[in-house]
Amino acid sequence: MDGSQKIQLTYRPLTAVMPSWSPDGQQIVFYAFSGPRPKLYTIATQGGTPREMIPADPHEEWDPTWSPDGTRIAFGSGSTDPNSTILILDVRTNQISTLLGSRGFFSPRWSPDGRYLVALPFASHSLILFDSATQKWEEITKISLGFPNWSKNGDYVYFLHGENQPSVMRIRIRDRRLEQVADLKNFRQTGYWSFWLGMAPDDSPLLLRDIGTKEIYALDWQAP
Repeated sequence: MDGSQKIQLTYRPLTAVMPSWSPDGQQIVFYAFSGPRPKLYTIATQGGTPREMIPADPHEEWDPTWSPDGTRIAFGSGSTDPNSTILILDVRTNQISTLLGSRGFFSPRWSPDGRYLVALPFASHSLILFDSATQKWEEITKISLGFPNWSKNGDYVYFLHGENQPSVMRIRIRDRRLEQVADLKNFRQTGYWSFWLGMAPDDSPLLLRDIGTKEIYALDWQAP
């Protein structure tokens, strides 16, 4: 992939954020600002007109993620509201349901086998895990983090950690073991929030690096 076949999929007035590929690779879901509230949209990977998924929903719609079978999309009902919940959209029926016990959670991410969801709580710096088999949530680590991503085999969740000393870390699900994957101390991150983490198909972490330059100039100036 060298970027030579890039296609612009969205245009103003949409400001598209946090795209997520469908499992079959045919669609991309994202949220976008075109009015006072962010809303979910899908678009074909080869281009076309973005389709608003839930036009009648009056709430905010944030940070979507596909289920592994492509039949559902999990998303947050807010990003700054501590009373927001995680919602599940059935893409076949367009019906929405609330994930049990998810009040105050955001940024859901489905495991590759579809059994688990991880999410982030507003009230604390931690990572929580929902087990669909038991219908229960569990805090699996208490650490400042963002942008959780599952490994392809479902054994690990990768995430960005820290602000003053940032790093890429991962947690092993079976025993909750934490590991540092990469030290980002001298890495100039960038992105919509000044940082971002994704995963390549081979489980290599993807980051956005700022390679721009900044210059300081001295000018002789005299006022008229």
